[in-house]
Amino acid sequence: MVSSSGKSAETRSPDIDDRIISLGSGLPEIPERLLLAHARGKVLFIAGAGISQPAGLPDFRDLVLQIYASLDVVVHGTISKVPRSACNQWNVDLSQLTDRQSAEVRRFIQGDYDVVLGMLERRIDGQTGNPSSVRKIVADKLRVPRTRAAPIHKALVGLADRGASIVIVTTNFDLLLEDAAKTSHSRVQSYALGGIPRPGLRSDFSGILHIHGAVDPDENRISDLIVSDQDFGEFYLRRRTVSDFVYDAARLFNLVLVGYSASDPPMKYLLNAIAADCTRFDDLKERFIFTGAETLDPAALEDWRGRGITPIHYDAANGHSALLGVLQRWAQLSAINGKRSVVDKELIRIVRTERGNAADADRDLFDHLVRRSNSSERVRLAALASSRGAEIGWLSAIADIASEGERMP
Repeated sequence: MVSSSGKSAETRSPDIDDRIISLGSGLPEIPERLLLAHARGKVLFIAGAGISQPAGLPDFRDLVLQIYASLDVVVHGTISKVPRSACNQWNVDLSQLTDRQSAEVRRFIQGDYDVVLGMLERRIDGQTGNPSSVRKIVADKLRVPRTRAAPIHKALVGLADRGASIVIVTTNFDLLLEDAAKTSHSRVQSYALGGIPRPGLRSDFSGILHIHGAVDPDENRISDLIVSDQDFGEFYLRRRTVSDFVYDAARLFNLVLVGYSASDPPMKYLLNAIAADCTRFDDLKERFIFTGAETLDPAALEDWRGRGITPIHYDAANGHSALLGVLQRWAQLSAINGKRSVVDKELIRIVRTERGNAADADRDLFDHLVRRSNSSERVRLAALASSRGAEIGWLSAIADIASEGERMP
């Protein structure tokens, strides 16, 4: 069958905006436009608390629980019984609490953890900011001496490598990304809050960038951290330190968020920072988020789209193993610093089958590996395929892709 364009239906590619690529069996499919942007160094990952949970560190909700366990055991006894799925209609016994404690519990049920910590700070310490009992406990809980980077940290550091530099953004206070970088690279500079460099496409925009602050390894030093509602207001609205950074980054890179849930306080502020400019500027790049659930919920995905972010859904079963798997596989196949042996092995596996009989996922992956390549790499891949006896369909596909002439992102 031949289309009006002159290409066979078998080799004709859909529009770039519609292509999705499977990097392996059981892994979530990724839009090819995102993979191509990454191959050109135009992707910036933003990592949330979810990536540090495999290393044994708490997410924002659990951190709040731990703080109350240390500072107010009465309130802790109440909020520790509140399930994660609780909403405004969840009823708790507030009879033994003061009005201020009751207000904190109600905010906790709503998931406003930054507000909760601000209220607790003002009640316990009379103010928010350094020094405070709340911030000392935050630092103590995250400054765990024997905590080591998890595989997901290492995968993200690999994906954050732009060749001449590594750059990744995180709202986490811990230093596990730095720990991951030490295992595979020379020292990577770390920055926090006001010391973060302005976004740019040159190699001097690099490092692990803690936009909400980072815990100092020295327990005798106080770290500036964005933990309360007042902090968020200070750095996103008054000083605009973080919001201006996010604005600039969103114009230069496709932002990819990993390790966040829809209810995370940092997500609310990040989305608001971006959404503020969406209606005024047409040069903002598409944003993506890896979002996990054990059951696919189309309405939840539409919620993300309605907030200006393209969701990439994955099965959250088995400790989010699908997310780890796809990030590791993406890093292995990276056009920038992936393992050539892995790419070659995959191509050789695919061309053992005639193109007409190959699975759609294999054809799509083969085409992507060619499409993302420069001319010299395409020649190399064609020679490799030919040397392994690839039939003419695969070689024709390489020629077709080389002549596409379409505009890449």
